Amino acid sequence: MLENVIIAGAGGQGIMLLGKILAEAAMYGGREITWLPSYGPEVRGGAASCTVVIADKKIGSPFVDQADTLIIMNEPSLLKFQNRIKKGGVLFVNSSLVESEVQSKECRVLKFPFSQIAQKLGNIKVANVVALGSYAAETKIITPLHVVAAMERMAPQGQKDLVEINKAAFYQGMELVGNA
Repeated sequence: MLENVIIAGAGGQGIMLLGKILAEAAMYGGREITWLPSYGPEVRGGAASCTVVIADKKIGSPFVDQADTLIIMNEPSLLKFQNRIKKGGVLFVNSSLVESEVQSKECRVLKFPFSQIAQKLGNIKVANVVALGSYAAETKIITPLHVVAAMERMAPQGQKDLVEINKAAFYQGMELVGNA
């Protein structure tokens, strides 16, 4: 098994954290992983992306040219990365912030309002974890148990409420795939 993932959005959307949680959850599942961040020249609002490679055996390179899965959180990222999905791959799109139609190769496109769901949960910053829930439900590469363990380990000390809203966001994201 080899899964190449590209996650892209704007700085401040939790793109790097999404990649780190995905990588750690896969590691808890006994997989080999790499995580490679990429930042634009700006911090907040600028381009941000990362790649995560998940495999059953040693990984030769963290670089991902063509992704099996692409998670897009904003419009500029769709325009920049949509051509980097493999034929037959899965493309997750945050329909709350992306209006353009996908112009990429033959792939499964799942458009969900990640940001809108996060707002309804009371914290726009958990849109990334809603997306992660959709990814987990669709691909079945990571388990909810491992994702929750990763979130609990990565949460700042004394921030149990942050873990709880992230769990809620994750499970809301999983439900989206079940209803698609």
